[in-house]
Amino acid sequence: MMKKRVVLGMSGGVDSAVAAYLLREQGYEVIGVTMQVWQDDEGFKEREGGCCSLSAVDDARMVADTLGIPFYVMNFKEVFREKVIDYFVEEYVEGRTPNPCIACNKYIKFDELLHRAEALGADYVATGHYARIYEKDGRMVIEKAEDDTKDQTYALYNLTQEQLRKTLMPCGDYRKTRIREIAKEMDLGVHNKRDSQEICFIDDNNHGRYIYEVRPELKVEGNFVDEKGNVLGRHKGIAYYTIGQRKGLGLSLGKPYFVSKIDKNRNEVVLTDESALFKTTLIAGTVNWVSREAVTEPYEALAKIRYSAKPAPCTIYPLENGQVKVIFNEKQRAMTAGQAVVFYEDNFLLGGGTILEVLD
Repeated sequence: MMKKRVVLGMSGGVDSAVAAYLLREQGYEVIGVTMQVWQDDEGFKEREGGCCSLSAVDDARMVADTLGIPFYVMNFKEVFREKVIDYFVEEYVEGRTPNPCIACNKYIKFDELLHRAEALGADYVATGHYARIYEKDGRMVIEKAEDDTKDQTYALYNLTQEQLRKTLMPCGDYRKTRIREIAKEMDLGVHNKRDSQEICFIDDNNHGRYIYEVRPELKVEGNFVDEKGNVLGRHKGIAYYTIGQRKGLGLSLGKPYFVSKIDKNRNEVVLTDESALFKTTLIAGTVNWVSREAVTEPYEALAKIRYSAKPAPCTIYPLENGQVKVIFNEKQRAMTAGQAVVFYEDNFLLGGGTILEVLD
């Protein structure tokens, strides 16, 4: 019987390394691929543990050699710039806060990589994500990972049924501590490599600096104002700020102020007390449903408004054009346009969408 072929995205970290080992042990023909996304003209810089960085290629190749699997580097620079970097920049200068990892998953790992994998005759793509994918009652579902502290389902809500049928995530059945143990047992040199936390194309995690270096013509100073429009000071450019931010404002006002609104049209950043950040209602668009069909009537579920948030009870109300209104049972802090709201029921990822507007 011919082995099923799988193309595995290898970031150079411990998760994708162990995913390669697990898939090989399960009888798959594994082909390792590192996606070249760094932008030469912007000086894509090195840092220890950086996902898909130049040094990550060496780590991924070392793992592939240890496991005896083929390994390739594929050029994704152009599509990464268009779908991730350009999107990231444009969202910030419009006063929204994007999530580049979600965009990368949607357009790069589970779209472009899948197409290239199919061109290689592969049956599946695989990654080191912590999530569980399987068929239930004729529908592909995504369940939270065994290790809830590492669960990555929040960033996977855009996957389609077709993509899910061709995707493997073997790390989802393991706790992170066990993944590192397996890597050490198999003498994979990345067993103690730290996890990458930063945005892969920004070496110092200073998104404002990066954006205005890429698009210096967009940097326009403006006013910090309070809710009544009183000027509190000057800001450096709206891309430096996001909802809920307190540090880095460069102001001394006698008490803590927080960013509560970014008005792109007036080029103003509104500052308030922290209490004004807590709201219950949002509108979301570009909604994708995963483990169930789209809701057609009010539906109670749990929802997360950012990766690190705890799922909170809410009611989802369907609107026109596939949008939804989400009303939380309790106020949530710093709901932010541009970020994702992701829905859960029990341990299953129901779906999610992009926050378009935050209401009271």
